[in-house]
This record gives sequence, structure tokens and C-alpha cells, in this order.
Amino acid sequence: MALPSIAAALIAMAVMTAAVAAPPAKYKIVTASKTGTYIEIGRDLATWVAEPAGLELEVLESKGSAENIQRMRFEQGVKLALVQSDVYQAFLDEARAGNADAGNLIQPLRLVMPLYDEEIYFVVRADSPLNAIHQIKDQRIGVGPLGSGTALTARTLYQLMFGAPMPIANRQYLSNEEALAKLTVDKSIDVAIVVAGQPAKLFSEMKPEARKYIKLLRLDEAAPESARARKTYFPSTIRADNYASWLAADVPTLTVKAYLVTYDYGMKSTVANLVNFADSLCANFELLQAKGHPKWKQVRLELPTLGQGWRYFPPMERRLRACIASRANVAARSPARPVSATRACTEQEVVLGICRQ
Repeated sequence: MALPSIAAALIAMAVMTAAVAAPPAKYKIVTASKTGTYIEIGRDLATWVAEPAGLELEVLESKGSAENIQRMRFEQGVKLALVQSDVYQAFLDEARAGNADAGNLIQPLRLVMPLYDEEIYFVVRADSPLNAIHQIKDQRIGVGPLGSGTALTARTLYQLMFGAPMPIANRQYLSNEEALAKLTVDKSIDVAIVVAGQPAKLFSEMKPEARKYIKLLRLDEAAPESARARKTYFPSTIRADNYASWLAADVPTLTVKAYLVTYDYGMKSTVANLVNFADSLCANFELLQAKGHPKWKQVRLELPTLGQGWRYFPPMERRLRACIASRANVAARSPARPVSATRACTEQEVVLGICRQ
């Protein structure tokens, strides 16, 4: 082998060795409280997406979406955040109204993709005379911590339903755990509002005795207040099978969309790492749905058209769209499952999965 060729080979080997030995980039994702769904979604992303992409993703607790936007913008190492759609929109609205601080926070942020709907829980004491969400007017309400998405959701919903802000004297900024304690122990609030994708650990780990102390308010579709709330939020159902020890029946409620958010990065190494993350997200999407939090089963791998002021992060958007298109092409080329003759399946065929009745 000629000397230049040997040198080239040695250089190539050195580069490959360095690449293999290089430690993974260390990034952070901000989520929410330790009993919420966001933190579990963050852990799933760290395990099933970041790790295969060669990234070390630290999952951080937070007060929620509003704080996450600020930390996404300014905290060292935070490259991803989970944010509620109404919180994101509120920052955009403030920026358009001329609020320079809001504009400075939200304008450089970009979406990776929409995730799932988060249910809004309106919790009251079991002996409360309240039964429907639109009955919370003038009640003492735990609205979530300051800086949380829950607090903004609670206040926005109240404003939509009743056409006036929630009275200052009637709202308390409390964590989920604090709100439940004040609701049931010292009874200094009448309603606790919690935003979390079901099944939420806060409620799923409750013992059957919880039925003696708390219940959920229901969405009354016929109430005019409910119609006004649906201008921003969407009807959904809290399913009893997610909280078998607590709920005896499904409870209709409202939801808000969760998004995965990043920043408009320009540094080549960061862009490359986030592109790898996007590739891994697409490649391991079935793993997320099979092994991650049940909410992943509601996520669709798609990038819908966004509203005014909402923008995807272009490098990740291009890779996700290419991957989504590739998956669609593969699905289109897959042969259709042959239709079985209309006859009863034998037990052996059913066990083998080759005949379905």
C-alpha cells in the first residue's frame, strides 16, 4: 500500500475511533411535577429516542408550561420542553399585543411536533353540592403553581366561561398535592384544577377510600358556559378504567393539547444532534407506543398545518416529514392482508393468528 494510502487509512481509523469514544451530548428536557404525565413522557423520550440517537437527555421537573418556556429560552443545556398549546398561544398573543418580554421569550422557540391531549380535572370534595364544571363561578379555586400551565389554563377557562377574570381573592397558586390537601383537610378551597394526561400518577395511585373524600365535576355540554369554553378547549372523557380504585363511571371533561418544543438553533453540532433525535423519534415511534406511557398511543406521527405565529424547527421538520413520507410509501406498497373465506376459524388458526372471526 502506498504511503499516502496508509496515512489516509490511519486518519480514517482515528476519526472512527474518536467518534465511537466521544461521550454523548448532554441535553435537558423540562417537563412538570413528579406526579404528572409530562415527566413520564420526558423519561420515555430519554430512553426510547435520545439514547438510540447517542444523546444523554436529563429529565427535569418544573412548575409546568409557562416556566418551561422561560427555561427553554434561557437555561443552559435545556434543548427541549413540553408545553401546553394554550400557554404557547398566550405568549404569542401577548407578543402581538406589544409585550416585549413575551416576544423575547416566544419568538425564537420552535415546535418539534404535537403530542396528545391533556385532560383537565376539576376536583371537589365528595360532599360538594357542585356537580358540573360550569358551577365553579365564585368558588375558591386552587389553580396550580405560579408559572405553571395549569394556572394559565384555569384562569383562561374561567375567563372564557364567565366573561370576567377569576377574582384574586378566590384563587390560590398551589401544587397539585397542596391543592388536594387544602381541599380535603382544612377545606380552604372548594375546587382544585389539575391538568394531566390520563392515567395521571396523582390519581391512579389513590386508594379506594379516595371516593369518600373527592369527586370530579362533569362537563355539561348543554350549558352556555361550556360552549364558550370550547372556543379554546376540546371535549374529552376521563375514563374510569384508568382510575378503577377511584372512579365508578367515565367523566366528561375538557382537554388542552401538549407540544414538544425546542429553539431555533443555528450551531451545527446542536442542529446535527437534534436532527438525529428527530430520526430516532420516527424510527422508534412504535417502541414509544408499545413501551411508553399510555398517552403515546394517542399520538399521531404527523406535522399538521400550524396557526399564525406557530412554526416548526426546519431541520427537524424536514427529517420528520421525509421519514413520515417514507413510512407512508412502505405502507402503501405492503400487500393487503388476504380476506379469509367466510367460515368459522378453528381454535388452532385463532391461536396462530392466521384466522380472525
